[in-house]
Amino acid sequence: MAAQSDSHQSNTFAEAASTLVNELRATFVSGETRNYKWRVSQLKQLYKIAENHEPEIIDALLADVGKPPLETVAYEIAMLKNSCKTAIKELKHWMTPEKVRTSLTTFPASAEIVSEPLGVVLVISAWNYPFLLSLDPVIGAIAAGNAVVLKPSEIAPATSALLAKLVGEYMDNSSIRVVEGAVDETSALLQQKWDKIFYTGNGRVGRIVMAAAAKHLTPVVLELGGKSPVVVDSNSNINLQVTTRRIIAGKWGCNNGQACISPDYIITTKDYAPKLVDALKTELESFYGKNPLESKDLSRIVNSNHFARLTKLLDDDKVSGKIVHGGEKDETKLRISPTILLDVPRDSLIMSEEIFGPLLPIITVDRIEESFEVINSGPKPLAAYIFTNNKNLKEQFVKTISAGGLVINDTTIHLAVHTLPFGGVGDSGVGAYHGKFSFDAFSHKKAVLYRSFFGDASIRYPPYTKTKFRLMKALMTGSIVGIIRAIFGKS
Repeated sequence: MAAQSDSHQSNTFAEAASTLVNELRATFVSGETRNYKWRVSQLKQLYKIAENHEPEIIDALLADVGKPPLETVAYEIAMLKNSCKTAIKELKHWMTPEKVRTSLTTFPASAEIVSEPLGVVLVISAWNYPFLLSLDPVIGAIAAGNAVVLKPSEIAPATSALLAKLVGEYMDNSSIRVVEGAVDETSALLQQKWDKIFYTGNGRVGRIVMAAAAKHLTPVVLELGGKSPVVVDSNSNINLQVTTRRIIAGKWGCNNGQACISPDYIITTKDYAPKLVDALKTELESFYGKNPLESKDLSRIVNSNHFARLTKLLDDDKVSGKIVHGGEKDETKLRISPTILLDVPRDSLIMSEEIFGPLLPIITVDRIEESFEVINSGPKPLAAYIFTNNKNLKEQFVKTISAGGLVINDTTIHLAVHTLPFGGVGDSGVGAYHGKFSFDAFSHKKAVLYRSFFGDASIRYPPYTKTKFRLMKALMTGSIVGIIRAIFGKS
């Protein structure tokens, strides 16, 4: 009986998802979303959501992940508003067809690249930055002229409910909708035919999304993650206090390590590691006090499942004796203090998966150049960081490390630069967004060639004589000398 009920419920979800997609597709076909005024009006409405509802957004993120209000305002609300302002300001320019050069073979002709919307798109967002990561991709989808379904994460239920409410109140619901729910609802949505799917989350679910998309040949953007390394150079007289503060800001100051671009582990030399650990301890105490479990400036672990996962990483026999700072836990409050582990074996559990929490292992090498081999021996990360004043080391880092993005002498802040693409490579993701890259992610670049009836050349048409053969060959290679020689019968 339960199986029949589950089957009936699944069919109901699938029917509702199909109806929703059909309704949005009808709106898209009407041409409403292609209109510049519509796009700008909806972007302005998105901005109003962030502008008018800051207290509710702060409260929702406090309820979902215990996120400090400053982090919510700075890293979610302000960044979303900046994305809206950039899109509103640049939209006409982004929509303008791009004129391109033509070749001798099509002379006389002109050509352009036209950005057209893909159609009806699905955005599946993550729980760790549930406001920003839900609406930032939607900005790109709207700017490009699409109809959108947003599926917020059920792991952040307060934010999900708030997004459903606010989008329902502020946005054009004939084109932009929010679907709440968990696995069943997401599965029903993935069964539908979309024109693009944008997913933010982990690689395991990313593979499920990609497999579902493949059934309809639907293109995807997958914003995943990985083990983002930090290389700390011991030989270039870096400012150690600034270095440790920036590592802490990127690790524990970003949702207590629950961020896709948080530093996942540090690599430094054996000799330098104790000095680095001491500096990290000093700054951590300065930021979060002697009892960080009571700090209001650290997010909690999102739920008991993630708490258990992180506890398992710490309890691994290979690393349980490697803790040099922190390690305190409060299961009832889902809190884990900033934890540093020194000389962690590379084959330990904590080094086999993305940590996504407040644990920071340090791997030591004899020479700092060996760190590049360590990084490149694993899957390509979403971000990679290095602290050094050595010009050659910076150049080698940029040249040899393949990652979604690199930052020299800081962590995570490339996320805020809208002129840079944000996305992964290999296991850390497919595609990129932010700024115009968001617009491009949800657009098709349509090639358009214009010709008149003037200049019709018989060389294209049979019979294919030797002269035509020589001339066509010269035209295709673009050689003026060859064309002249062919005309005058010279090979």
